[in-house]
Amino acid sequence: MKAFLQSPVGAIEIEESNGFISAVRFISEMPQKVDSCTSAVLNEAIDQLEEYFSGKRHSFDLPLKQTGTSFQEKVWSYLTTIPYGKTVSYKDEAIAIGSPQACRAVGSANGKNNIAIIVPCHRVVNEGNNKLGGYAYGLDIKRFLLDLEMSSEVKSAN
Repeated sequence: MKAFLQSPVGAIEIEESNGFISAVRFISEMPQKVDSCTSAVLNEAIDQLEEYFSGKRHSFDLPLKQTGTSFQEKVWSYLTTIPYGKTVSYKDEAIAIGSPQACRAVGSANGKNNIAIIVPCHRVVNEGNNKLGGYAYGLDIKRFLLDLEMSSEVKSAN
């Protein structure tokens, strides 16, 4: 089952499989015809993503399932521990999962993450040079998400 959300940064497709969110991806445009969503999990994902984009939600509480190698799953699991509004380097992530020499493999696994935003691979950046690194949906979207989180963090701290 699929649902769609028009976000401030583009159209998003959300996919559910057997009661789990299995994909959240940016798409080029909203479909012409969108059926009303009858899935409680998809409706909750839409609600939580809308709260995220409004700056009200800093973490997600959804059942997630994506399948990959054991290394990819370890990388994706780590991504969910990166705090809202914070970034880590690919090297930091590689060290954290016990594979300090695997920076490139970590980057590759991040690129295969099917659950954008909720599994926040956008929070991983290059080490030391203040460059964003890569992002499957483009650096403009990555910058938007990071700026959104940084500005929401500043507002909630005041």
